[in-house]
Amino acid sequence: MAMEWITAIDKRPCDRNLRDCELISCRLRRVEPLCRLPGSALQQLAMCGFYEDLEKGVTLFRAGEQGRYWYAVLGGQLEVRYHAADTKDGKLSVTLCNLGVGATFGESILHDLPRDSTVVTKTTCELLRVEQQDFRLIFEKNKELMNDIITNCRLKNGFGQSMQTTSTVQTNVQQQPSPTKKQLSPDHPNPAAPITEIPSPAMSRMGWALRTLLVSDNTSCLKDRKVGGKFIRKCAPGTELVEWLLNLSPIVHTRTQAAGMWQALLEEGVLCHVAKEQPFKDKCFLYRFKSDEDGTAGGAPTSDDVNHANEHIREALPALLHRGPDATLRMILRKPSHERTQEELELVYEELLHIAALSHLSTSIKRELASIIVFEAHAHAGTVLFNQGDEGRSWYILLKGSVDVVIHGKGTVATLKEGDDFGKLALINDAPRYTVMSGTPQKMLEHLLETRLGGQAGPNDPFLDDFLLTHIVFMPTPLLIDELAANYHADADIDLRQASEEDQEYFLTSKRRVVQFIQRWVLAVRHAVFDDPLAVEFIEELATDVEAEPALQEEASIIHHVLTQLSRYQEDRQMNATQKWKLPPNGQPICLFSGNTHSKTVIRPDDDIIFRVYCADHTYCTLRFPMATTAEVIKACAADKLQIARLPEDLLLVEVKSSGERVVFKDNDVSVPTALSLNGRIFVSPKDHLDALTPLPEQELPTEAPDVDFEALSTKDVAYHMTLFDWDLFWAVHEYELLYHTFGRHHFNKITSNLDVFIRRFNEIQYWVVTEIVSTTNLTKRMSLVKKFIKLAAFCKEYQNLNAFFAIVMGLSNTAVSRLSMTWDKLPSKFRKLFTEYEALIDPSRNHRAYRMSVGKLQPPVIPFMPLLLKDMTFAHEGNKTSLDGLVNFEKMHMMAQTMRAVRFCRSRHLVLDPPSPKNENEIRNYIRCFRTIDNQRVLNSMSQKNEPRRS
Repeated sequence: MAMEWITAIDKRPCDRNLRDCELISCRLRRVEPLCRLPGSALQQLAMCGFYEDLEKGVTLFRAGEQGRYWYAVLGGQLEVRYHAADTKDGKLSVTLCNLGVGATFGESILHDLPRDSTVVTKTTCELLRVEQQDFRLIFEKNKELMNDIITNCRLKNGFGQSMQTTSTVQTNVQQQPSPTKKQLSPDHPNPAAPITEIPSPAMSRMGWALRTLLVSDNTSCLKDRKVGGKFIRKCAPGTELVEWLLNLSPIVHTRTQAAGMWQALLEEGVLCHVAKEQPFKDKCFLYRFKSDEDGTAGGAPTSDDVNHANEHIREALPALLHRGPDATLRMILRKPSHERTQEELELVYEELLHIAALSHLSTSIKRELASIIVFEAHAHAGTVLFNQGDEGRSWYILLKGSVDVVIHGKGTVATLKEGDDFGKLALINDAPRYTVMSGTPQKMLEHLLETRLGGQAGPNDPFLDDFLLTHIVFMPTPLLIDELAANYHADADIDLRQASEEDQEYFLTSKRRVVQFIQRWVLAVRHAVFDDPLAVEFIEELATDVEAEPALQEEASIIHHVLTQLSRYQEDRQMNATQKWKLPPNGQPICLFSGNTHSKTVIRPDDDIIFRVYCADHTYCTLRFPMATTAEVIKACAADKLQIARLPEDLLLVEVKSSGERVVFKDNDVSVPTALSLNGRIFVSPKDHLDALTPLPEQELPTEAPDVDFEALSTKDVAYHMTLFDWDLFWAVHEYELLYHTFGRHHFNKITSNLDVFIRRFNEIQYWVVTEIVSTTNLTKRMSLVKKFIKLAAFCKEYQNLNAFFAIVMGLSNTAVSRLSMTWDKLPSKFRKLFTEYEALIDPSRNHRAYRMSVGKLQPPVIPFMPLLLKDMTFAHEGNKTSLDGLVNFEKMHMMAQTMRAVRFCRSRHLVLDPPSPKNENEIRNYIRCFRTIDNQRVLNSMSQKNEPRRS
């Protein structure tokens, strides 16, 4: 869908068809507040709107210019600037506000008025641009709704009649705010202000110690400065304070940690922004200690003061480091929603997962809460949050302290403690849209057909997509086909000539929705629909019925398009019908199977595979079976060929790994040969002789590979061809394979061979890195090789091949490599620093937070870190029941669909890379397809010890 939407919006309005407009409308429907417009208005916007993708710093229009366009923000942020008169410089530019996703502007074109401000892109932006004539037509047809959207946008950004009235009312109690500055609403407290009335003793002492060391250092950043014509004592830029703290102690590793520590001091009032307008930022904003601001700092510190400060810092700095992340989170929660970055929203969402009061809410609601939840601090006991009878505006969760609930005439009826929540019931009428949490499969399908097709779904409503991606878990395709057929043929036993007009319309609507469902099903899961004979038969029957119904002309066009896709898929299957694969006996990677001669070849259940099965004395037989053959059949055939005179129930099919570990296959397991580890072998054995199985001698040796000197190859060229090869493997993995892998292939009788290959590729790259390094005996060459692998990781990261990037970094972190201290000591500091950054990126703490934050900023195409996606699937599966009281736990299905959508998003655009030099192209291509690997950790450690023996 992402690719189709992009293709549709990129067309000129005059070139768009109905399908394009439908795709654009669906995208606009996900944008608040455009989702409030009726379908007809969205269709008009889709038909006449232009798409603009603008870089940072682009001026859309200037104050005083005559307007021609109206805009809606689909992505990014813009600045609205006002140029006020100034006696010195002529004009003074003031930023009035920032416009985020969903904001609309430029409505002055309705009255042919000149622009009253300048609008500049603050980040990369996506905009919908509508010409004056088209906007007037849309506005006139939807005047009330459009007026509401425009007014709300102006109010949200600090303009309009309501804001002016509020300011006037408040003049008797506070100074009138400047019209050039956006007011903060009561729901968005000032993030630059402290949250406590006075600092805690611990934070006061820490502030004193840090200031003492800063002042005593003549070269430090804390200086007297002239700012805006005023003389500010002892202030410093945030960037320099961060750098100073990083150099102060080795326990502070990153700039983010240092900024969080300063923010912890700022939120308690120990530190402050010189103009009281900014929380702590790692930018060139000036900050100073509160004691310097109010003149209580005293004279220059003595040597005793410095000694005491140093001693206190050593003891108390870890506590400040620990407080930093919480202070950063509170700062984010005090920012207006539209100012929170995607990275900040992700951080808030992860914290919400640990709040007990929210545990019953769905993942989607928690993500919505991340953008609107606000932090409040009340320093004085006795503060009234709201009075009995007040209109409910907020729902509160108590993080610290206690709250008394007082009812007129009864006094205090309850005291709420940490973790309790209150205020929910007053908001019940404004509760979010109903979300399906559980239900029977049939009822869910019925609800879906009635409410989620024909443009009825609301913005950010993934219910239909979740159902299509996960239905095979709770509603197998045969059952789904039966239900769809029943819905389509609801009029089978009725004489339509006798039916009322309303009934006839109902039956036609049911038919339309089933056809639309088929269309969405094929779009969501692609060839998986066409792989099922029952689904194909149903689609072909449906096409015949739809063609015979004059009132279903549009649906006939839809079903014809589906049939065209089916025909193409069947032709492709026919072309590859003779496909066969061979698992080489020397343990080479499975991606080297013969037959895989062109890219994007998918391994299919009926493809043949040739492989060996061994017995305890290491004799073997060679078998050829379809991929979908069960372990039970393989076991029986191998035992017969190897003349093992035992009944099938007394035998086991086993993988013996190079380490000697044995893994027993279940009888109903399928795609057995593709599930092997890098150097694993398949054995058949009587149950009572399992202990006699030992690895083959060659399993401890490296897998065979082309005789190529890796050092002589261009690192960028290797990364380029690795990325192309890995992309083809990733492209072949269907999202359903993640479900088969998580729930067990035997539950579906489906293969996971393409996913097996991709996982195996990760392990292959990881052990290739280790094998190459520990096989190099010369210290200088070994250091050079480590440097080359770090460069290779950098290029893979640049190409967004994160699967290979992780594999290389994990290979370098393997104990057999990390213990080579002489090698690492010889490595240039630039590469050591780069590797430290990469290790931080793959750090698994806080559920791989660093990686998730990084990948969240990327645009497709991306080759993701597949083991983490599988971990997410397993976590969702094992941590949640599939059914609750006989009903499908659809929240679990939603969690799994989110991960499957991540896979789909990563390849929503085709991989296009600028090719490197053609030199050694064939040699590199052959090399990266077949790496030399040892996957026995004991052998690798032994080789490492020989290179650099353990120091006594």
